[in-house]
Amino acid sequence: MHTSDSLAELLRCRAEGPLKTDGFEGSGADFMPEYKSTIENGQTIIDSPHKVYGPEANDLSLQLRKADIDKVILAGMSVNLCVRARLHELLEQSYEVAVVRDATAEARLPEGDGYLAAIINFRYIANALWTTDEAITRITEAT
Repeated sequence: MHTSDSLAELLRCRAEGPLKTDGFEGSGADFMPEYKSTIENGQTIIDSPHKVYGPEANDLSLQLRKADIDKVILAGMSVNLCVRARLHELLEQSYEVAVVRDATAEARLPEGDGYLAAIINFRYIANALWTTDEAITRITEAT
């Protein structure tokens, strides 16, 4: 085994998962009840907390690679910051990324609409830009 193979194997064995839920249940920061069973189904990848906006300082890529995942569906708050940063980093690391446009949000400021700015940019760089209905259809067809 090469040194890089040994390191990869060591990392694969040590990182069981990023999510620590001590005190999470019923805390107000818990997952929404209607999504909880899907999030906790053992097939959903949840990365560890990030430091600023993107996943460069956490274990998202490690968790995805451990699960042999190369296609990612992104959704979430702060589309022009966190979602955009994750999109850029995942694309740089050769993942295929779709963004669910109506499962994201952003603030509107006097200078402009952050959501609209992000969606326009996503049309250029994301592999796909879907609605929630399109994402559900594609996921259902793939399973």
